[in-house]
Amino acid sequence: MNNYYPEGALFMSPDNQNSIKSIFALQEAMAQEKILEARVTMCDSGHNLHVELPCANCSGIIYHEEGALGIADGSTKDIALITRVNKPVCFKVKQLLKNDSGSYTAVLSRREVQEECMESFISRLSPGDIIPAKVTHLEQFGAFVDIGCGIPSLIPIDAISISRISHPSDRFRAGQDIHVVIKDVSGGRVWLSHKELLGTWEENAARFNYGETVSGVIRSVEDYGIFVELAPNLAGLAEPKEGVSIGQNASVYIKALIPEKMKVKLIIVDVFSGADIHRPPEYFITEGRMSYWKYSPDSSAKLIESRF
Repeated sequence: MNNYYPEGALFMSPDNQNSIKSIFALQEAMAQEKILEARVTMCDSGHNLHVELPCANCSGIIYHEEGALGIADGSTKDIALITRVNKPVCFKVKQLLKNDSGSYTAVLSRREVQEECMESFISRLSPGDIIPAKVTHLEQFGAFVDIGCGIPSLIPIDAISISRISHPSDRFRAGQDIHVVIKDVSGGRVWLSHKELLGTWEENAARFNYGETVSGVIRSVEDYGIFVELAPNLAGLAEPKEGVSIGQNASVYIKALIPEKMKVKLIIVDVFSGADIHRPPEYFITEGRMSYWKYSPDSSAKLIESRF
């Protein structure tokens, strides 16, 4: 039975490497309709993908319309193929053609893998399901991710974290492995969220104590104060300070933690600019299914929640 992971997850596995190392192994994989992965070396002028196979005297090709689901009807643009160059792609072996020189050409299909993934995995997802994903590219409005076999979906910027960010690059990098939660599946599309996996106010606040000086990132500078992110789902307010700008790193003194108001009072000790300190998300949950999530403490009058 095939598993449906974001592209790249299978590439270096011993099973995958063994399945692409010889003509015999490729024949066996073709008979089993096995999902394999290999690196794209070129997208030619006809938008055919040339795939690097480690077996001797064998090259791989994914013809244009087999490059992705939706290429044939135009709903997927050719840029989706061009951007796969130098990256692993998934495929099934459809034919092994012996050339006059005695070498082989493996005719491959990525589209067929994506169709199977849609039918056997993505169409069966339900709101609240938590799945792995891989960040593919970032736009001002959100992060595009691969949710299985190169099939894309979007995390809107306001669903990435509770702490507000100016751009998804404040939180993610292209190629990063993350987890997401399904918000909705309908009409062949999947809507995603991410913030619910990063913990509630109380779960995040429990990592900090009054009197500590900790690191943070300046996220917003207002007339009445400066918002400093301590964690993706926890920010505090510091008093105004000259010479502070969005995106700077900061060291802050924790003056108070107030659950009933969901507030963290801070004093900025120092700020500095320099290399971006990018930390992978620290998840409180990475598998299973959630039907309801409440960020707010029970003592808070303000309610922040998600229902699935």
